Amino acid sequence: MANDIYMATEAPGAPVTAERKVNPNLQDQLEKPYLPRALVAVDPSNPHGTEGHDNRNLSVLQQHASFFDRNKDGIVYPWETYQGLRALGFGIISSLFTGIGINILLTYATQPSWIPSLLLSIHIKNIHKGKHGSDTESFDTEGRFEPSKFDAIFSKYALTYGNALTWQEIRTMLKGNANVFDPIGRIAALMEWKLLFSIAKDENGLLTRDIVRGVFDGSLFEKIERKNKASKGAVLR
Repeated sequence: MANDIYMATEAPGAPVTAERKVNPNLQDQLEKPYLPRALVAVDPSNPHGTEGHDNRNLSVLQQHASFFDRNKDGIVYPWETYQGLRALGFGIISSLFTGIGINILLTYATQPSWIPSLLLSIHIKNIHKGKHGSDTESFDTEGRFEPSKFDAIFSKYALTYGNALTWQEIRTMLKGNANVFDPIGRIAALMEWKLLFSIAKDENGLLTRDIVRGVFDGSLFEKIERKNKASKGAVLR
């Protein structure tokens, strides 16, 4: 009985702990799930990360952001963010305003000095400094990938299908992750998940576990870009 108390994940006096369940068997499914991974985004189905994805010795958060570094010089300018969004299939106007907004939010935090950039540059090396609150915490403060936090996205909120999220479940998750007095983090999280849902939901209107994992290491972005290029090529032929 004592051991049950020490290992309990639910508290009778806190109903939310029963509503948002964690996976008690994750350690049996994935080696050292408590260990943050610097180079790969792992889960039980992908214990070595995304097959064929080149991490280029970057942290998982850096890999996520470097998709928008179109010339791979370590710096993302607003026009590169725009190009990246267009490659993902967003329209001209939405890519323009979203791209400028992303660079405005992240530019100063990632600068190598206290002097702001008039070109609104984002430095990939310092992208961990731009991490906002009210998120899933699947990235730690250094940009490593947290397998247990990622798994909790689905154990807590994917209640309908288990390994896929509906839009309503995403909204519930955003409310559950919201930090007090954090309007910027809440808005940023909402925008990120809205953008992801718009480009990556499947034919049933769901975000599957593997799709979400691919966002964290940027491999999903590369896959969507290749798919869009192939579609355009087919149309031209």
